[in-house]
Amino acid sequence: MRSAIAAPIGRQIKKNQGMRQVIDTVEKRAIAKIMRRLIPFLILCYFVAYLDRVNVGFAKLHMNASLGLSEAAYGLGAGLFFIGYFFFEVPSNILLERFGARRWIARIMISWGIVSAAFAFIPWMSAASGLSNESIFYSLRLLLGACEAGFFPGIIFYLTLWFPAAYRARVISLFMLAIPISSIIGSPISGLLLNLSGLGLEGWQWLFVCEALPSILVGFAVLIFLTDFPRDATWLATDEIKWIQTTLEFERQQKEAVEHISMLQALTDLRILACALVYFCLNAASYGIAFFLPTIIKAFGVTDTQTGLIAALPFVFGAIGMVLLGRHSDRTGERKMHVAAALTLAALGISMAGLVSNPVLIVALLCLAQIGVSSVPPMFWPMPASILTGASAAAGIAAINSLGNLSGFAGPFAMGYLKDLTGGFTAGLLLLAAMGLLGALVAIKLRIDPILERRMAEPVMVH
Repeated sequence: MRSAIAAPIGRQIKKNQGMRQVIDTVEKRAIAKIMRRLIPFLILCYFVAYLDRVNVGFAKLHMNASLGLSEAAYGLGAGLFFIGYFFFEVPSNILLERFGARRWIARIMISWGIVSAAFAFIPWMSAASGLSNESIFYSLRLLLGACEAGFFPGIIFYLTLWFPAAYRARVISLFMLAIPISSIIGSPISGLLLNLSGLGLEGWQWLFVCEALPSILVGFAVLIFLTDFPRDATWLATDEIKWIQTTLEFERQQKEAVEHISMLQALTDLRILACALVYFCLNAASYGIAFFLPTIIKAFGVTDTQTGLIAALPFVFGAIGMVLLGRHSDRTGERKMHVAAALTLAALGISMAGLVSNPVLIVALLCLAQIGVSSVPPMFWPMPASILTGASAAAGIAAINSLGNLSGFAGPFAMGYLKDLTGGFTAGLLLLAAMGLLGALVAIKLRIDPILERRMAEPVMVH
């Protein structure tokens, strides 16, 4: 009798094991194809985006004198990018979901490339309009932010349409390698471009022109290369499309079974606002340093080219930390404590860099800080994605990013103001470190269901 019962059970177990192996094979094939198709290209897109966003830090080494900008005026202008970004972020991301990532991301990249190149012609624009160089600089930074609004959260939302939750931290960490890569490669290039001159343009002007062209070209490439949804992917097999669609639908049902959040609720949910505060603190530290790092290094008495090479070092360490910590977060299925630990590390490095005077030690501490700063985003973004679905995900992610990026205005402005006030960077760095520590404390207190968080990090068996 026992053997009669055991036989069918044994056959069912073998059948389930065989099915699991088939599904595992399809999953591996699908994920590998999607990774090869999308991630390198999206890294290229974000590479040119981040380069255009922060190359003003290198241009500043000569642009301030050429345009007559003070440290505070530069800090205000650098930060105004994020005001334009803030007001257009949520509408842009909603339009992305409506019109499709391919067309909308292309529009974003082409428009910001044109505006970025326009910085090279500020003196002529000032002469033609009768406005001061400072006013034109402020206006272009605002316009650049408005043009780029929606790009990063749009990409994060786009990735949720292709990758199940179990893969997102590692995928986002790979995508966001574009930030350290753009600094590792872009910093030396920016330093070299400052030495160019010709056709009536100085080095800082050539820097803006040369680094804007790739954005425009890649923007047109987006129209050809990206696919809006898995169902439209002619480069995936039928069983691979079925697996990704079924898996993502299963995850959506799981989240909605726990809690369904509308688009309006997503914009007012306390957890979303808390996430925005964490991201605000991160960006205050990140951009406060990024926009002034070349100036800090230049003060060591090195050349423009050497400044570019040294400025790349912190981002080398940041890239390593981003990948390693992102993978560990995926393996454990835990996010918020990883985020808190990384922000604490950033706060430690930034604060100590403001308290020492040895150039080698300052660079070493900024490398430590950058490990923390670079590691946060890939571990952070899966957290709101475990709360939101559909249009609410698009709006919620955009709201977090736009509110969080307001510190991109506050951080550089505070650094510039305190530099003019005190004559050094110590006060500004200590303020940024305090923001990092505040972000760590808020992350620890975030109210996210740990059971759902772990479940979203587990592979799903679907038929």
